[in-house]
Amino acid sequence: MANAARRKQQEAEWLELCSRIQAATSTLAGVTSPDRDKRIAKARKDYDCFVKTYYPHLAAKPTSKFQKEAANYVLKNDRARAVFEWARGHAKSTHISMMIPMWILSQESHTPLTMVLVSKSQDAAKQLLADLQAEFESNELYKTDYDIRRGDGIWSDGRFSTSDGSMFIALGRGQSPRGIKKSGRRVNYIVIDDIDDDEMVLNPARVEKTTDWCLSALYGTMDAGRGRFVLVGNRIGKKSVLGNIAERPGFHHTVVNILDKQGNPSWKENFTKKEVEQMRLEIGERRFQKEYMNNPVNEGTIFEKKYIRYGKMLPLRQYRAIVAYTDPSFKASSTNDYKATMLVGITKEGAYHVLRAFADQTKVTVMVGWHYEIRSFIGDTPIKYYMEANFIQDMILDEFKRVGGEVGVQIPIIGDRRSKPDKFARIEAMQPLFQRGEVVFNEDCKGEQGFEVLEEQLLLFEKGSKVHDDAPDALEGAIWILSNRIRISDSRYVVGRRANWKY
Repeated sequence: MANAARRKQQEAEWLELCSRIQAATSTLAGVTSPDRDKRIAKARKDYDCFVKTYYPHLAAKPTSKFQKEAANYVLKNDRARAVFEWARGHAKSTHISMMIPMWILSQESHTPLTMVLVSKSQDAAKQLLADLQAEFESNELYKTDYDIRRGDGIWSDGRFSTSDGSMFIALGRGQSPRGIKKSGRRVNYIVIDDIDDDEMVLNPARVEKTTDWCLSALYGTMDAGRGRFVLVGNRIGKKSVLGNIAERPGFHHTVVNILDKQGNPSWKENFTKKEVEQMRLEIGERRFQKEYMNNPVNEGTIFEKKYIRYGKMLPLRQYRAIVAYTDPSFKASSTNDYKATMLVGITKEGAYHVLRAFADQTKVTVMVGWHYEIRSFIGDTPIKYYMEANFIQDMILDEFKRVGGEVGVQIPIIGDRRSKPDKFARIEAMQPLFQRGEVVFNEDCKGEQGFEVLEEQLLLFEKGSKVHDDAPDALEGAIWILSNRIRISDSRYVVGRRANWKY
């Protein structure tokens, strides 16, 4: 009974969709030659024009460059092999599973499609098929211009045909695709749409089994490889079907993240930079990287949540020494590195207290301002300010001098000139300190942006990750200086000179 009620609701929703499509596309359906001929000729050549003309109910935003490039690649290659690795919200299914097949069928000399549409389940594939059939059913302009209409079958049964001899079939992953033909014509267009899911990508054996099914049973429905084989989705796991097939030789592979290498929206016609930054803040870095940057990261791989401790700080004069360490960057864009400054004190027992934390994708002026905020916080307590020597360039020094001239006090920055080993190894070496409880964050500052960024970057830190690690890198710099350049009574720490600190 529950299934029957659900199917009835789905069919009612489909009929409502058909009504909306018909209302949106019926206006120009009666326009005759020569305007009609010009419209058809232009739409056949220009995918952007095709989308704007026939899908006013869907094309609320202009077609982006990467969508047009994908359409042209698939149209012009009748043996296309493609993996379109696009972020969520970038109209993957709308273009690859619906508009592009209809564009192929709009061409003057086209071969009817025997198309298999695959998703994680047959229900998911049927929903994609429903959207496609609704267009053939109710898109009055498309039907008038190209004379392709609905034939037999219904999406809810997983199969329908059109008047030009095309057939469209929905399959869930792992279902038998063998023996699919239409009038003796084997499958010539396979679309694999979002075949991975959060549960499966955690099981490498299931990923390998599904990959094998795609490249054997499913691929084999084509006539010795004749036809288009296209996979679309976003990379949600370290091991995934999408990732496996993208690595196969001969596959055209494009990656579209919500932000490009310059930190600007890839689909600038649809998203603003401010919108993306707000969403990133709301959902957190790990989810943002997975869903929108094709960069799945496992939280707590090295630094576990349970070992990130907040606690009470000592009076400043009770610390053996205090260091402010800065890891700067030069561009304030959403993909460039964070600027980070960590204020850390070492206790007589050898624990490291993170007194203040500053981290943001911001300008040099703001970074310089952090140092004056630290100076106010510290008062007359002795402190040393460090920055990696490679970064102490004229532009940064000039900004420190300029601000210092305005406030009447210069910040005495010292260059950290050590020859640093591999960044991953340096940051990873802090893990035992966290596990032993020897790194403590200031509980009075919990919830401040700098501490939230530091905590998030520690939790997402892992080998090969593309996630930012500038805040942990600054913390490592402060800890290294404190542990190597002062004498600690506890011999567990490296012996250095006493704190006249002439370095």
